Amino acid sequence: MAITTRTAEPLDLAAIVEIYNQAIATHSTGHLDPLSEDGQRHWFEDHAADYPLLVATLDDTVVGWASFSSYRPGRGAFRHTAEISYYVDAAHHRQGVASELIARSIERCAALGFKTLIAILLADNQASIALLVKFGFQRWAHLPDIADFDGREVGHVFYGLRVV
Repeated sequence: MAITTRTAEPLDLAAIVEIYNQAIATHSTGHLDPLSEDGQRHWFEDHAADYPLLVATLDDTVVGWASFSSYRPGRGAFRHTAEISYYVDAAHHRQGVASELIARSIERCAALGFKTLIAILLADNQASIALLVKFGFQRWAHLPDIADFDGREVGHVFYGLRVV
């Protein structure tokens, strides 16, 4: 089974939200409450050509997604920097889905005008940190114990990659 990637379409929103809600349930992101498809529609629509959403599919089923987001929106000096986020359906972890999404995202950077990618993640997400390092990302910042999951405090780390 080959993983394919493509730009997300409106019909993919339900799968994107479902996958993200898995990350919320396992405290792999900073949100504490599940999101809804209706509540995320505006977010989805904001990811136009300049900051696309990608989906990874296996047999036409969405099994992961990645997004580019503006880093420090409205501040022109950061226009060549984007934040990358990626999430994979729990049933497809460790099957190359995230690697495919990151690789395809990096490939798109030049056409999108991005010189730098930043990934911001929880400091205890060792699998994701190892994956980013595999792609050449380096730890650029650590904000200790700023996330609180019912008394379990976790740091936030910034990993960066210069793509030009």
